[in-house]
Amino acid sequence: MRQQRGVGGGGGRRDPGLLTRVVDKVFRFVRLAEFEILFVLFFLIAFILFKDLMSRPDYNQIFVKKPDQDDRWP
Repeated sequence: MRQQRGVGGGGGRRDPGLLTRVVDKVFRFVRLAEFEILFVLFFLIAFILFKDLMSRPDYNQIFVKKPDQDDRWP
């Protein structure tokens, strides 16, 4: 039979390591804030796509009024 390491030696459970505790806390936070994280990611991706789309010169011409010679309105 293998002997367990640690203080007490009687079938007690060892404390998890620092890395394990950090990973567990991160996963708990992600489970708790899943909707908010997805909400922010959706708007961030939409903003990046919209910014990329609007930076192209052909799409930017939509917002620039071209002078018309036949326009009767001032």
